[in-house]
Amino acid sequence: MRTAVKMEEDELVKGLKAKSISAFEYLYDQYKNAIYGVIYKVVNDEEIANDLLQEIFMKIWKNIQSYDSKKGRLYTWMLNVARNRSIDFLRSKEFNKSRQTNSMDDSVYAVESSNSTTMQVDHIGLEKFLDELKPEYRAIIDLAYFKGHTQEEIAEILEIPLGTVKTRSRAAIQKLRKMMKD
Repeated sequence: MRTAVKMEEDELVKGLKAKSISAFEYLYDQYKNAIYGVIYKVVNDEEIANDLLQEIFMKIWKNIQSYDSKKGRLYTWMLNVARNRSIDFLRSKEFNKSRQTNSMDDSVYAVESSNSTTMQVDHIGLEKFLDELKPEYRAIIDLAYFKGHTQEEIAEILEIPLGTVKTRSRAAIQKLRKMMKD
């Protein structure tokens, strides 16, 4: 176990941009669980999530120069990197080929779990906020941010007009922002 040293975000970013191994170790130790939670929520497979976690941290390490603190916090940037890479993986040929070879039982389980809007994000601290959202808002956040669907796909899945999806999505995000500020 490494020593428990607290780094401020700007100090951490400077260290990462200077390619400091200790800054990277600190980053990994502090954020691996939260990033893993986002990845797992998207891919719903422990082995794939672990592989993607390593890949995503390497991507963060290699692309830290593109992080701009004026556009948001480091944590938010990393979550977006993780979410986007996880969604890209789900849309990849590699994933689609592996899915075609799954047994019928696995396919049934995958359909059942993908239809669930149960939010299991305790480990990244969002559950209390998501639980306060209306069920129709929670469903849209789940499909968009954790399962990677477009607004058009969400409209089809939920069988509601695209405009309704856009309105509910905007309202849900505004509500989450307000709750997180308070």
